[in-house]
Amino acid sequence: MRLLCLFALAAAAFGQEPVEKPRPDRVAIAALEKAFNGRIRKASNTDPMEVMNAAQGVYLQGFGAVFTAELDLIMTPGLSPFRQNMTKPEIERVRARKADRLPMLKMIMREAMMETAATLTGMPPEENVVIAVALFHYHWEDWTGMPAQIVMQAPRKKLLGRASADSAIQVQEY
Repeated sequence: MRLLCLFALAAAAFGQEPVEKPRPDRVAIAALEKAFNGRIRKASNTDPMEVMNAAQGVYLQGFGAVFTAELDLIMTPGLSPFRQNMTKPEIERVRARKADRLPMLKMIMREAMMETAATLTGMPPEENVVIAVALFHYHWEDWTGMPAQIVMQAPRKKLLGRASADSAIQVQEY
């Protein structure tokens, strides 16, 4: 009799449909991609940043939402047949302008982290929000002391508690 009861319980357990974990939908992720690209493009009308590779987001179940993008901190003048070299003062100006832009980019990334946490309601609160931005530069640029990539990461639940959000965001520069 005992064996029959165990068999009946096992059969009932296997017959149930699996419970699907909540997850953000692709439409919400696409909207966040578009919003991040828009923030970058609208950061400055007089000296805009340039989106080289638009933001791409992916949801990794059990980890969270990850967004990546590549951008140039300024509309960097390029070389051409009519301008084959950059002078040292031009190279220094480009570097200074880009260095001045880093705080603005970090602020935009932090705002995007907060928006992502609030928007992706289907994502469990213990999962993470990550934004990684690769910074474009030409071979002739002076890139000394400048990061090639900035990565921000925080658990969604800490981003939702705005008071602890700033201290929760881990920033890594490579």
